[in-house]
Amino acid sequence: MGLLYDRAIRPLLFRMDPERAHALGLRGMATLGACSPLRALLERSTLPAGARPIELAGLRFPNAVGLAAGFDKEAVAWRAAAALGFGHVEVGTVTRLGQPGNPAPRMFRYPAIRGVVNRLGFPNAGAEAVAGRLAKAPPRGDRAIPLGINLGKSKVVDPADAEAVAQDYLASLRLLAPHADYLTVNISSPNTPGLRTLQDRAPLTSLLRHLMAASRDLEGGTRPVFLKIAPDLNPRQLDDILAVVAETGLAGIIATNTTLARPPGTEGCEIQGGLSGAPLLGRSLGVVRYLCRASQGRIPVIGCGGILSAADAGRFLDEGARLVQLYSGLIFRGPSLAREVARGLSVRQRPWI
Repeated sequence: MGLLYDRAIRPLLFRMDPERAHALGLRGMATLGACSPLRALLERSTLPAGARPIELAGLRFPNAVGLAAGFDKEAVAWRAAAALGFGHVEVGTVTRLGQPGNPAPRMFRYPAIRGVVNRLGFPNAGAEAVAGRLAKAPPRGDRAIPLGINLGKSKVVDPADAEAVAQDYLASLRLLAPHADYLTVNISSPNTPGLRTLQDRAPLTSLLRHLMAASRDLEGGTRPVFLKIAPDLNPRQLDDILAVVAETGLAGIIATNTTLARPPGTEGCEIQGGLSGAPLLGRSLGVVRYLCRASQGRIPVIGCGGILSAADAGRFLDEGARLVQLYSGLIFRGPSLAREVARGLSVRQRPWI
């Protein structure tokens, strides 16, 4: 499959507008998800031999590789994730209010450096519509991989109004939590004005206290809540986040989102937006390393950013991450990447489990 993608499918997709190519890939994944016999066959065939399940936040992950938020914003294709080799899938980002996102063009590929810049701005149909779609989905069954839902702030909500921000996230949480195995609070996208100010200690503490209180009152029990952070934070800011996460009782941290920085070698990516793909790897690894060492491993970390191979994913686990997530790597490596990474990790010595 990898060779076919490299020689035939990727050249065709790269002649398309990036957002159109993404929509085509999403449609193909949704079609696979709707075909139960084929999906079940692929799920069995992609399970890595010797893979050891990972227990985290009360959930069981059949392997360490997840599909990051951003790929399936509208929760239309997530059912196919296990058939592609993923051990969990995170849909969204979903906001309380439906919104179109930023004007196009808003996705840009840089094949020479295997990088992507996006300035999408959380386009989605809104929490009520996504919850309705999930409610209509067939039962997932006992072997289903964990499903996470990534929650973001509606663009029209003033980030300086702490109460309005909390109510915005709370409305999404109450609508979507019944359909999720875990939730992620996204306060780190660079494409929603003012969103990253919510990473500061005072507003972050206020927001997470509201969300954790609501999570404990959910029908059917508490859902684990993770926090997704930016790669552009300094050590003092990371220390504050670790303190707030510990204080509020979150399940862990997903590190990281896309970066506003342009590392050496990315001088041609000066267009505004968040950079992901291979150029993000070093920066994300540095954040994961700092978080795991500063917390002495007490706060679980999921590594995300720049994974294009099993070796890349292994570096996150070596730094202390419990799981990894990928998305941009699929653009350059194709749909077989998750299976390749999961199988590669299954043969490593993994003392962190």
